Amino acid sequence: MLPPALSAGAVGTIRRTSAVDTVRARISLAADLGLLSPGERLPTAADMAAGLEVSEITVRRALTELQRAGVVERSRGRGGGTYLAKNPPRDAVPQTAAYRADADRVRQLIDERRVLEAGFAHLACEHRTEADLAAMDAAIGEMAATESWASFRRGDEAFHLRVASAAGLSNVLPLYRRTLADLHSYFLPYPIAYLHESNEDHRVMRDAIAARDRVAAADAVMMHVADLHHSMYIGLNRPE
Repeated sequence: MLPPALSAGAVGTIRRTSAVDTVRARISLAADLGLLSPGERLPTAADMAAGLEVSEITVRRALTELQRAGVVERSRGRGGGTYLAKNPPRDAVPQTAAYRADADRVRQLIDERRVLEAGFAHLACEHRTEADLAAMDAAIGEMAATESWASFRRGDEAFHLRVASAAGLSNVLPLYRRTLADLHSYFLPYPIAYLHESNEDHRVMRDAIAARDRVAAADAVMMHVADLHHSMYIGLNRPE
């Protein structure tokens, strides 16, 4: 029998939180943990909607409420946009408690993803095509070129899904997509410098798969995904 997170969609505490409140909580928690810098310009509402997998109107409503709470500031006209406040209040969004309450679930999802992706990488070494490698290269290039955490996520998802697809187990892909989607619902905005550094892991994975080195490919993926235990909010301490 499959464990709960593999047999069904996410049932964590955040599933009882509205879409607007999840956006508010993720931005506020990222600010509390220092992942967003005071005064930092946020991506456009459209980019944030794509990166957080919600509607654009949901993002706009969340930003309006965050502005009222003093977490973000908004300006109009040329050069205008939405910025994290220079001194955002801490714990401004009570719904961040739902994310903290789901810490054990996040750890479980990370480990499930780790096992699935190690198997995919191992099999991809045998079944990958030149088209697969080209698609991985395109995703890596997209991530390297972007300066937005929101658009980086799209390239990251494209890369990992291509590795999974290259394994040749199409019947397992729906399970993997559910795991990715459930885990992504807990991701926060990250500094782009950190994301660019993590992109180097993708190059290592791609090269191992290209060389058909099963052990190196699986090890690279295992280390990359295991790092989420430390880099996601469950492994971070709030700066003083």
